[in-house]
Amino acid sequence: MPYRRVASLKSVDEFRAYLAEISVDLPLEDRILTAPESPLAQSLQVGSFTIGNRFCVQPMEGWDGTEDGRPTEHVLRRWRRFGESGAKLIWGGEAFAVRIDARANPNQLYIGEETAGDIAALRDALLDAHARHFGKTDDLLIGLQLTHSGRFCKPCEKTRFEPRIAYHHPILDRKFNVPADTPLLSDNEIRAIIRCYHKAARLAADAGFHFVDIKHCHGYLGHELLSARSRPGEFGGSFENRTRFLREIVEGIRAEIPGLLLGVRLSAFDFVPFRPDPARTTEKRPGPGIPEPFGDLLPYRCGFGTDPADPTRYDLTETFEFLDLLRRLDIRLVNLSAGSPYYNPHIQRPALFPPSDGYQPPEDPLAGVARQIHVCSLVKQKFPDLVIVGSGYSYLQEFLPHVGQHAVRHGRVDSIGIGRMVLAYPDLPHDVLSRGVLDHQRLCRTFSDCTTAPRNGIISGCFPLDDYYRGLPEAVRLKQIKRGKGS
Repeated sequence: MPYRRVASLKSVDEFRAYLAEISVDLPLEDRILTAPESPLAQSLQVGSFTIGNRFCVQPMEGWDGTEDGRPTEHVLRRWRRFGESGAKLIWGGEAFAVRIDARANPNQLYIGEETAGDIAALRDALLDAHARHFGKTDDLLIGLQLTHSGRFCKPCEKTRFEPRIAYHHPILDRKFNVPADTPLLSDNEIRAIIRCYHKAARLAADAGFHFVDIKHCHGYLGHELLSARSRPGEFGGSFENRTRFLREIVEGIRAEIPGLLLGVRLSAFDFVPFRPDPARTTEKRPGPGIPEPFGDLLPYRCGFGTDPADPTRYDLTETFEFLDLLRRLDIRLVNLSAGSPYYNPHIQRPALFPPSDGYQPPEDPLAGVARQIHVCSLVKQKFPDLVIVGSGYSYLQEFLPHVGQHAVRHGRVDSIGIGRMVLAYPDLPHDVLSRGVLDHQRLCRTFSDCTTAPRNGIISGCFPLDDYYRGLPEAVRLKQIKRGKGS
């Protein structure tokens, strides 16, 4: 593999030298600072609420709920660990489907009247854990991510997509075997989904959550509608129509629950879908990612935040237009991500080791991290009044606090989002801010088992580093799957 492992870089100077060698611009500070000096320890204002520090637990899609969308003991344990992390912003914790048939897997959590009590209990467990460890919770902001999985719905069987598409995508339809005669979601069906968001937001508010996230990222329905230029009707074509889904969700929530804060997690940019290079793929190992052929699709009209002349590059023109809309809708909480884990994971979740259905990284993953941080910086510069949460930091491993401190200190981002890292090492924020040191044995090394396992119908968790998962029967099955695929 041509890229060095982050763990092999033994000092900040060595890390900087390697960044210069690969021509990646990723500024960082020399040492980890503790509270109160650390920029990551500074409070953050959202409306009248003061968030206690600059760490954010990112939302992740779980595969370990019950078949009717309720949390299990696995989920409850994860949420307690979120509370123990020391992070003061919990962005959703999980992706909660607004309908049972909108789930991306048959064990994803669902928010409805019949599950609302269980979901309130999750929040209570997180709060109790936080209070036990840190004494106070009045500076802890907890949200719930609301989602409809759209073309990636898989509500009944772990191996069978039941796509609900906004438009026919010439590459993704072929890539995921969507028949040409698959009907689009009608405008009336989309409005019925919008009403589900209204109901879900009411249930979340009643359960005590401070905000809901109206998810617009990673290829799911909200994100797909942003690129639905070829779609007829009221939800496609013009930018106004492509953002109608968001605007009508917001309008209904504000009418019913005016005090509820709103946030949006957004794929700020996207690239054309990628695939393993067939010329370099072997029976034991996928090749590096290459773009799906797109020459006959130029100008490329199937992406959001994508350069229509070259869809392997970003263009933030409409991204800025969307963020301006959020500002006009008085939505100040914005969590930026990129692309989709289904079709170009290297720009969304930089990793050295691909999941079982992925491809080898086509660039040093540090380049993917730097790209996301740079885009966040451009957004923050243009929209200083928005509270911007950044993503992609987990791959930095030992150097996550060093890079995060610099980004916050220099106004490039407001909050450092950590996802996979929380599965492996949930109390990283507390260790950083209280001791200024990291437990190197617990750092996520992006082995991608937390993706490979769910892709093969196994519960989500950190199998390499968390003894709880390492001791489960599912860990044996995961090893067998990886050996069979040569991972």
